[in-house]
Amino acid sequence: MQTAENIKKLIKINNISSVYLQFTDIAGRVKNILLPSERIDEILANEITFDGSSITGFRKDETMDLVFHPDLSTFLIYPFELSGLKNSARFICDIYNSDGTPFKGCPRSNLKRIINNAKKYNYTMKIAPEAEFFLFRTDEQNKIISNLKDTVGYYDLNSDENLEEMLNRMAKELEKLNCTIHALHHEAAPLQHEVDLGYHEVLEAADNFVTFKFAVKKIASYYGLKATFMPKPVYGINGSGLHLNMLLSSDGRNALSDEIKSNMLSDVAKYMIGSLLKNILGITAILNPTINSYKRLVKDYEAPVYIAWSIFNRSALIRIPSERGAGTHIEIRSPDGCINPYLAFAVILQTCIDGIRNQIDPPKPIEKNLFQLSNNEIKMRKIKSLPENLKDSLDNFEKSMVSKVALGDYIFDEFLKLKRHEWNEYRKQISIWELENYIDD
Repeated sequence: MQTAENIKKLIKINNISSVYLQFTDIAGRVKNILLPSERIDEILANEITFDGSSITGFRKDETMDLVFHPDLSTFLIYPFELSGLKNSARFICDIYNSDGTPFKGCPRSNLKRIINNAKKYNYTMKIAPEAEFFLFRTDEQNKIISNLKDTVGYYDLNSDENLEEMLNRMAKELEKLNCTIHALHHEAAPLQHEVDLGYHEVLEAADNFVTFKFAVKKIASYYGLKATFMPKPVYGINGSGLHLNMLLSSDGRNALSDEIKSNMLSDVAKYMIGSLLKNILGITAILNPTINSYKRLVKDYEAPVYIAWSIFNRSALIRIPSERGAGTHIEIRSPDGCINPYLAFAVILQTCIDGIRNQIDPPKPIEKNLFQLSNNEIKMRKIKSLPENLKDSLDNFEKSMVSKVALGDYIFDEFLKLKRHEWNEYRKQISIWELENYIDD
């Protein structure tokens, strides 16, 4: 655990000139304030304030003076290789009101509340994300241009040597940023890659995911590329998902494992699965929070659209990978990289605890490839699907009690308001597809 004195020594030894105070707004965007390192005593004493009324979701004209509370454990010196950040460091912060109380609109503080709630039931969750992303070149208008060599597929080496060099550099830099890398490989689509991050307790996992996305984009930019976690940036090929692997422990032991039970899964594991399936419609707006998210969630490109679970097959929304004993974990496959991790991990943890508390049994697992079932078979088996667009997802979210408990009234209401506005803006737009198909009518 970092101490204030250790941090001040590190700043001096490493000749740090600038310190970033970082937080995440309700929309999931990372915000920063840059301060000279000479103000480190003020930073550590929680004396840095800002006007929150201009931050998305922080209620304009109602939220004024807010205070940065840096988490000392998140202090990090940016590697020299990240251009533009030489001699800089950062803290991830919680946001407080000027009266010393946690600000209810702070996603990170809210996640801490849900973690503490889970601890009351003697449970601790760890999450390991598997994040997919594309690498593109763009023009001056930030539009994708296709001039990279990439004719390879899943687990292949890149045919473009510069890409392979960049990915090696990326792995090294991410390790310096405390992001544990289990694997980095090419995915199924051209220019698509995946990084598998290691397990960390929920709050650290959320912090690491924010750092990971920032670093990947920064390193790609250094090589003249644009990294995007947009779920469906290109029509006609696979989109990018974010598979989340979850471990739950109690008294230091894996609470999901029971060697004498069916499939060696404990009742706790089954209650978690049952609750996730029961509540998935109400939490999908958090796990898939953009208009574009639902262009990935279609049957044709292997996205997990059917609400089912499986021990073996990867077409199910929830899967139980093969590890057992201490490695037993649950994988949820529907989220995408546009999540606000603090909100997403809060609703997942709350949903799991709700399932354990209420002993929600899951339906029977489905081991057939769901993508190969006909529409009639899907109906006969009474398998439901995820929402087809953001509007339908928000309609389910608005009725979700588990989401309201997980987010609190403030974040719940502001997220809903923000996303309703996003949908209304989108539905009024005229697309190129519409012009091409209807202009002569």
